[in-house]
This record gives sequence, C-alpha cells and structure tokens, in this order.
Amino acid sequence: MRSTNLFLSLLPFIRLAMAQNTWSFVQQGNSGIIPLELITLSPTLALMYDRPYVNPLKLPDGEPAWAGLWHLDTNTATPLRTITNTFCASGGFISNGTHVAVGGQPLDAIPGWGNATDGTMGIRLFGPCTSADGTGPGCTVFEDPATLHLVRTRWYPTALRIADGSLFIIGGSDILTTFNAPDIAQNNYEFFPPRAGEAGTVRDSKFLNDTLPANLFPRSMMLPSGNILMIANNQSVIYDIETNTELLRLPELPNGVRIGVPFDGFAQLLPLSPPLYEPTVIACGGSNKPDTITLEEMSVNDVATTQCQRITLTAAGVAAGWEVDHLPEPRVMAETVILPSGDVYILNGAHTGYSGYPSVGDSGATGTNAANPATQGIMYKSTLPLGQRITQSGIPTSPIPRMYHSAATLTAKGNIMVAASNPHPFVLDADNNPNNLSFPSEYRVEYLSPDFITNNSPRPVISKSPTQLAFNAQGTITVTIPASLAAGELQVSLMDMGFVTHGWHAGSRLVFLENTLSGTTLTITAPPNGNIYPPGPAWIYVVADGVWSEGVQIMIGDGGNPPRPAQGVPVTITSL
Repeated sequence: MRSTNLFLSLLPFIRLAMAQNTWSFVQQGNSGIIPLELITLSPTLALMYDRPYVNPLKLPDGEPAWAGLWHLDTNTATPLRTITNTFCASGGFISNGTHVAVGGQPLDAIPGWGNATDGTMGIRLFGPCTSADGTGPGCTVFEDPATLHLVRTRWYPTALRIADGSLFIIGGSDILTTFNAPDIAQNNYEFFPPRAGEAGTVRDSKFLNDTLPANLFPRSMMLPSGNILMIANNQSVIYDIETNTELLRLPELPNGVRIGVPFDGFAQLLPLSPPLYEPTVIACGGSNKPDTITLEEMSVNDVATTQCQRITLTAAGVAAGWEVDHLPEPRVMAETVILPSGDVYILNGAHTGYSGYPSVGDSGATGTNAANPATQGIMYKSTLPLGQRITQSGIPTSPIPRMYHSAATLTAKGNIMVAASNPHPFVLDADNNPNNLSFPSEYRVEYLSPDFITNNSPRPVISKSPTQLAFNAQGTITVTIPASLAAGELQVSLMDMGFVTHGWHAGSRLVFLENTLSGTTLTITAPPNGNIYPPGPAWIYVVADGVWSEGVQIMIGDGGNPPRPAQGVPVTITSL
C-alpha cells in the first residue's frame, strides 16, 4: 500500500516529465526576402515584410520584392508589390479580419533602392485573404499614401488591437536612430481608424517622454480591464484609453535592467484563465547598463542580463512587485512564442551586445551591434513555481545564427516558423560580403517542432469547429482525443499569434476557454467581452496532456468594421 501511495504522490511529477517535449529543427526553403516582420495569416499562408533590399525574390517586372507571402504548405514565397517602405513597421489584425501594417522607414534612408516611397506614415491593408494559395480577392497589399496615412511619422512604433477592434498605435521616431531623442521622438498615441473627434490629432504621452532614450517598440499589452500596460526602458505604466489617463506607474524593473531598444529584452503576456483572467507579464533579458551610456562606451561584447522578472497586474500583485528569476544564459534580441499549452518558447538573439545597425564603439569588427549568437532556445513553463519555470531540457541548437531582425511565429500546424536575420544595413551573402563580416543576411527558413509533430505521434484532432463565435456564446467542436492523452488535463486555447518584429510580438495573446467534453463533442464558451480577447481573428487549439492539435481559425465577435460597440457581458475581474 505504501508503494502505491508513493506512486500516486509522484504521479503529477511523472506526468510533467512525460509532457516535457523534445524539440527539433528542420530547414525547409528560402524566404527570398528577409522577413523581419512576420505574421501567420491562415493555415497555408504567412505575410512577410522587409526593406527594399536587392532581394532574390522578384516581382513579375523583375524589380526586387520587399514583401511576400510564405506558403506554409510548399515552403515557397510569392512576391507582393508594395509602395511604401515597410521596414521597421508594426501591425495587427482589426475586427473585420483585415491585417493592417503601420509606419516604416524614411525614404531618405535608402537612396537608389527600388521605387519605394517614405514609409513612416504608411498604412498598408491586406485581406481578408481566404484563398489557400493567396491568389484570391484580398490577397494583395492595398496602399494609398495620399489619402490613407498616419497622423505622425512613425519608425519603430507598436500597434495593438484593443477592445473595440481598432489599433492603438504607440510611439516611434521620425528617423532612424539607435537611441530615441526629444527632437525626433513621437511620444504620443493615435488610433486606426481614428476615434470620433480625434481625426488628425494625437495624444501626448508623459510615459513615453519619461522613458527616453530607450522607448522604441514599447512592449504593450491590453489587460482584461481594457487598460493598456506599456513597458519601455526600465519603467512600466497602466494607461486608461477611455479617459486618456496614466493610472499607475509600476515599480521599476529590478537591478537597473532595461528592455527597450537598443537594450532589447523581451516581454510576454502569459495566458489568461477564467473566471478572473488575472494577467501576469514576464519581462526578461536586455541589459543593466545605464541609459546615459554613450554609443562609444557600448561594446558588442557587453554581456546581456540573465534576469527574467514577472508581475501579476492586480492590486495584490503590484504590491508584491516584480518577482525575479534568471535565464540559464544572458539574452538580447530574443523572440518569444507563446505555445498552445501556455508555455513560452524563447529563441534567437545573442548573449552579448545590443540591437540596431552597427553603431556601438567596436561594431566595425563584426559589422553588427552584437556578437556571440544564442543558438539554443529556452522554455519558460508559465505555471510552475519560481525556480522551476526555466529550462533548456529537450531544446535543440540551430546551426543558423539568428541575430538582429530575426523572426519566429507559431503556425497552424502547431510548430514554429523561424526565419530571417540581418544585422547589416545591406544584404550580405555568399556573393556579396567583401569584408567577410560575421552573421550574413539569412534567407533560410527553419521549422521548430515538438516531438509529437516530428514523430507523427497521436494528437488531438479537430474535425469540425465554428468559424465565428459571439462573445460569451457557446459553440461546439468535434474533436478526437487519443486514448494515450485522455487522462491528462484538457485545455482549449484561443490565440492571437501576434505581429512579429524586432523581438516583439505585438498583440500576442492566449485565453483559455471554459469547456466541457462529452464523447467527441467539446462545448466551448467564448470570452465574455472584448477586454478579455479583442474582437477579430483568432486560432483555436485543443491541448490534451500537454499535446496540442493543429489550429483552426475563428472570428470572435460580429466581424464588423472597427471601432465596434461593446459586445458580450461585463464580468468581475481583479485586473488593474
């Protein structure tokens, strides 16, 4: 009897060990452009944006492309024609399913390169694209710079889908820079589409002004209250969109760590679970150098921090402050991909240096601002206690350094597409690298898969699901759960994979749905309102005992044009 009880007491840990997936890389195809901006559109397509380099991928007239569709089923690229320079833009889906990219690079930064126009005020619309091969209606980039543009010039902004299904556009700069500065900074916000009474105007931001000079691509998330969390430099704020009020400054990141550009750590909203949907955020990596450091004083060999802190954004959580953990190695410019299980896969980047094109004191040696590529990923187990969350067990090493301008995104198959890397102002490859600089431009695409995909092991299978679900409504999914997984926890993950660029996955979000399984019928309940999950496109994955299905697309909410009126029902929450 004692041995039986011992076994039962150890069973949760045995199951955890069994669920510790081993991952592997497979290289498949070449992107043809450097997809430093990447978003999954459908089960078969991903959208890629680049800069007007002289890329191998060509438009029908022979001009180099700097945008394209990546075909996830054939691992090939189709060029897309763009007008404005998309480099260093941000973006996201809006409530009607259209993808919107905003901002970009000034024209004068690329003399003689192609036919691009200034991208800093650019607005680019794509889709909805419903054809599997990307050739149908909506599968082109629509631009009209004369009539469709931002209020302000924005290079390195953040765009975030909010509760009314529109985009909240945060910060940026007028010109290319390593550190932002008062005379070039766009320390303000605007909306797309513009809010009633705010067309042609912006909202000034004290927070962005206070976080100079490291406030580009501010890491921002919508909380279940509808408020916005923004992190830049070593500071954080909770902002009320409706009243245009800074509600609360959080404690500074501990020990002087900074995660804004160019110190470039990463941040991620962890899964939201009913009934309270309490939000917890991690902010990791970057540097503890002071923000008064000069470029001449910075080195490609400055060691990044291992610090990885998290905070729960409730009154009690903020009172407790940031909880400090550590990565097994220092990390700068990393990507974070939240998995359907709720864990976070951290990959790419470097152990030393900073983000940005060559500008620090000794960047001439490598032609980059960083060195010592980080080729092994890290798994962050979001539900485990402090000291047990972070591991490299079962995590492979890639032969391809993924430095500045790398990208990674979850796909419908449930694996991770890994692409890009170019820390140089120009394309440097086997045919064009006269000085033999380190870390040349990278077009190879890899897929990173857990063992149950690599080995074609039994997985949950979704054979039928709704294509649209109103807030707080119930729907049914037909699902098959393998017998080998049936005893484990069952989760239904509603996900936004985010707009990926510069180590920041804007809009990345996972909400666990209430669910009941009866035979092969899985009844799910949509999020109660747009604060929990903003109206618009989503993906559903079914997770059994840590093993997830392929994803299916669904529209959450009524699918109308933004801004949408409030949908669903209010619920009691503790989120600030």
